[in-house]
Amino acid sequence: MSRHSSKAPTPTVRLRVERLVAGGDGLARADDGRVVFVPGALPGEVVDVQLVSSKRDFARGDVVQVVESSPERRAPPCSAWAKGCGGCDWQHADAPAQLAWKTEIVRESLRRVGRLPEAEVRAGGAVPPWGYRTSMRCSVDRSGRPSLRRARSHDDIPIEQCHVAHDRLSVLLGQIRVPGADELSLRVSAATGEATAWWQPLGLTASELPEGVTVGETASLVERVGGVSFRVSAPSFFQSGPAAAELLVGAVADLGAAALAEAGHVVDAYGGVGLFAATVVPAAARVTLVEGSPAACADARSNLVGRDASVVESTVEAWADAQSATIGADVVIADPARRGLGREAVAALAKLAVPVMVLVSCDPVALARDAQLLSGAGYRHDATTVLDLFPQTHHVEAVTRFVRFE
Repeated sequence: MSRHSSKAPTPTVRLRVERLVAGGDGLARADDGRVVFVPGALPGEVVDVQLVSSKRDFARGDVVQVVESSPERRAPPCSAWAKGCGGCDWQHADAPAQLAWKTEIVRESLRRVGRLPEAEVRAGGAVPPWGYRTSMRCSVDRSGRPSLRRARSHDDIPIEQCHVAHDRLSVLLGQIRVPGADELSLRVSAATGEATAWWQPLGLTASELPEGVTVGETASLVERVGGVSFRVSAPSFFQSGPAAAELLVGAVADLGAAALAEAGHVVDAYGGVGLFAATVVPAAARVTLVEGSPAACADARSNLVGRDASVVESTVEAWADAQSATIGADVVIADPARRGLGREAVAALAKLAVPVMVLVSCDPVALARDAQLLSGAGYRHDATTVLDLFPQTHHVEAVTRFVRFE
């Protein structure tokens, strides 16, 4: 700030951080009782914080200095992080501590938002802390280089490599150039070494493209999870990598347990390319996969060849509204987008009256909201397993079993 400015300097306060909250910020309390959210601070730390916004009930601030450091604080190894890259907002935290913090965030969200103070929440597994991503969606700078956004801004930070990316993907980041693109999606296969690239707007030509990369909406590769091979097209959603998919499949199978083993008909809602339908649904059971993406539906039909499977290209709400309890489904597996199921999808799925619903959530607050909605629709929260599929970031995955009231 200019010394000639008439605006008063933003105040700096010294705070002790209590815990981490959904979204990844540290939570502290000012002397006046207000909550202060502090990105980059860790539980137990004493930090000097410059307030950047202030409301009646809460404030936000940036760490100016760490006065008392957490034993879990680490020096981030990434040069892009040092330049302000917002891709890995927990890279300054020890990896083993991250799963414990994420588990507590999910537990607190269920307690405060879901009104489930006694909810059973347990820590599951975590993927390796580095090199786990086989797919990335990037912005593109003016010269066509893959980039990530600066934290809390739209500024591009070019990346020549990435510590959380699979080795093949990290090399690809430094080699591909697509001038004029707004967004670039890259994916590699840990199983086969194949690579795909897809960008928006369509019709642009890469100025630099490594050999062996298949390009465009029709590009696809093969990945393997749980001994099953999956075709994954470039526009289709897939997990951050096969290690993440393995953990997720294991958690869904564990929480589905006897209900899945005995099921005659399973509904795989938001089923994507068929990850759960092809792995946790018994081979003798019928499966109905509902998915809105045309590319993912095409992949799912390929991946479920030989199974008693129906792939329905539809929103879950529209499909479920057209069904009834007479559909005879025994289990619903639902893996919605970050916003969760929401009121309409909960109401529609509840009409199926299945005894067990297994919900995959990638946002703890969305999970808590869905838990409350499902309670009102006749389902009680039974157990939640928390997974760390995105180490070095605040993002968390949770798998929850809901059981229909007797």
